[in-house]
Amino acid sequence: MKKIALLLLLLTPIFSSAQLLEDAGIQQVILKATDKIYNYEFDEADEYIRAVKAKYPQHPVVPVMKAIQLYWQHLPLKENKAATTQYVNNLNQGIALSKKLLDRNANDPEGVFFSLASHGYLAMKYHYDDETLKAVGEAQKAYGYLKKGFKLMEKNPEFYFSTGLYNYYRERYPLDHPASKPLLIFFQDGDMPLGMKQMETAIRQGLFTRTETAIYLGHIYLEHEGQPARAAAVMKPLADKYPQNPIFNLMGAEALVLAGRYREAQPYIERLQKLPQKFLAMPVHVLEGLVAEKMNGDLKLATEQYQAAIKLPVDDVHTKEFAAQAYSGLARIAARAGDRNRAKAMYKKALSVAEYKSTIREAKNYLKS
Repeated sequence: MKKIALLLLLLTPIFSSAQLLEDAGIQQVILKATDKIYNYEFDEADEYIRAVKAKYPQHPVVPVMKAIQLYWQHLPLKENKAATTQYVNNLNQGIALSKKLLDRNANDPEGVFFSLASHGYLAMKYHYDDETLKAVGEAQKAYGYLKKGFKLMEKNPEFYFSTGLYNYYRERYPLDHPASKPLLIFFQDGDMPLGMKQMETAIRQGLFTRTETAIYLGHIYLEHEGQPARAAAVMKPLADKYPQNPIFNLMGAEALVLAGRYREAQPYIERLQKLPQKFLAMPVHVLEGLVAEKMNGDLKLATEQYQAAIKLPVDDVHTKEFAAQAYSGLARIAARAGDRNRAKAMYKKALSVAEYKSTIREAKNYLKS
């Protein structure tokens, strides 16, 4: 948007009676802001966020957008205490402003959505920081708004994301964690195929959630469904649209490699090598190892890449599974060489960190043989 357009927006009366949901102009500004955030153009994103705040100074969208920006700008967030504090403060402000909307109308779609988003982002933060009680507390608060969202999908397509995510994981989680079944007895049943369809709808129709939905759905295809081609279909467009985003490029490259589309993956791997985030070095070694092993049959280079990977630090959120893939690669190479003891040892290490069903299945099948 040109400077003059921003100026005109700033001159718009701030006490507008229309909700953001009904304001097509401001929705486009939000889209531009989120596009800039996801592509790591944070100064430009600030400009758009200020424009939204000028028109809707008391709307929770502003602090929630600021929190999302902090998350991406300081990835991994937990390594920056000052940014983490700001992140939490913004989400708490989002909750407070959402409450004002809900005090006027308990079923206000925007109040419900931004309450759900704020509590959900806090729950995720506390989960990754191993603050279980806080994570559970925020998740419990989010669940109340989640249930309201089930009935609001037609009024606000953003709820296709939260409803789809719930439908999928309500059934998936107890499959992966059988001990949790008694705890979930009071939670509404889910539907995994329906959940994935609803997330696909969110990608097409959502404004605020379309990109976040794609991230989660891509991860589901990789971790749980063993469908890297479908993950690539979701993540490759994001990597193309946001070339400076490390996670989108990493997931796109990973999906293409796991789908056997090695040559297509190469430009994304090369792009990852040029990005500044230090945590990318480890997964790049793994991706190059997989290409060397599976496309070129260069087991020496593959071994070097896998060994280099496992010597580097692991980020529990973004690179843990790559460690499992590196160990699995070393196991496959050892098995080819007839070194069964080493192969078993490497697969056991893979199992200790693996989350992808395909990785776990590969290791367990070998260890049973």
